[in-house]
Amino acid sequence: MALLWAVGVSSWGCLGRHLARHFSRAAGREERPGGEELRRLLLDDLAPTPRSERGQELLFGLSPCLLALRAARRRVARLLLQAGRSGLQGERAELLRVAEARDIPVLRLRRQKLDALCRFQVHQGVCMEVSPLKPRPWTEVEEARPGDDPQQLWLPPLVLERLQDPRNLGSVLRSAHFLGVDKVITTGRNSCPLTPVVSKASAGAMEVMDVFSTDDLAGFLQAKSRQGWLVAGTVSCPGPEISPSSDIPITSCLEFLWDRPTLLVLGNEGSGLSLAVQASCQLLLTILPGRQLPPGLESLNVSVAAGILLHSICSQRKGSSGERKREHLLQDPREPSTTSEGPGLAQHPGLSSGS
Repeated sequence: MALLWAVGVSSWGCLGRHLARHFSRAAGREERPGGEELRRLLLDDLAPTPRSERGQELLFGLSPCLLALRAARRRVARLLLQAGRSGLQGERAELLRVAEARDIPVLRLRRQKLDALCRFQVHQGVCMEVSPLKPRPWTEVEEARPGDDPQQLWLPPLVLERLQDPRNLGSVLRSAHFLGVDKVITTGRNSCPLTPVVSKASAGAMEVMDVFSTDDLAGFLQAKSRQGWLVAGTVSCPGPEISPSSDIPITSCLEFLWDRPTLLVLGNEGSGLSLAVQASCQLLLTILPGRQLPPGLESLNVSVAAGILLHSICSQRKGSSGERKREHLLQDPREPSTTSEGPGLAQHPGLSSGS
């Protein structure tokens, strides 16, 4: 009898493990907006956010911690420094001075302890226990006044739909801040939150930028369109997913003229813009490749595409015309002039001359 009881318990244990594996696989097969690109990410790319015992986030990295202290948007519980560093200099010394001036406790920990706290992320010997940073509702965005210069309003506003990779989001924020973007709007659902991994990937730009969110991105874009904004979406090199008979024109980013307030919208890493958001766009921008590409390489990483698109648009701001004139004077007259009206653009099969 005891033998039968033991066999029964063992059988139920095996059955339980089998069911657990079954439901785990089923959950893993659940479709996510990121598609195949996000499924190929390493596990540590989407590691859980390190948190302290007090429920606060553990911010890591020299630039994120220093910029977070300067911005003073977070509550800082403790500053953790790697023990054994003799004579703090430069930004580390400034970090310590600011912390002491604000009466923030400073702890010295061994490298192994910091590694464990950060789950072996690159912390550069600096961590801080801080309160989380969350996007603000887009309703708090300051509306433009009728007499404002269109090129001085958000340079231009950047809208991100369902970006899920924290390193992609951080890289986009870093490029946007570098190129002069003032405000970023993200979708509230199916988007990566503002985690310490995002802050580290942005080199701390996340700590000083204005990031907003909305749960109704299509409605937000339609409302801005009625206010006179140009909503410019982004697509990869025109292919089967973009119908040639579509009413939305597609143009190269090099041909785009920034002469009115514009919203630039970037989509998810794997699936791009959703149909509802794409239908809310008045124009679709694309980056033309420099060669014929095999299937699977028709698009760029979203953070790389964001940098190229923002540079091509933001370089049109006032004052850049004089810089272009100076570059023209410095150019060797024997070299051919590089303009956007080259044969590569005119002969590209995906774009019509009218775009």
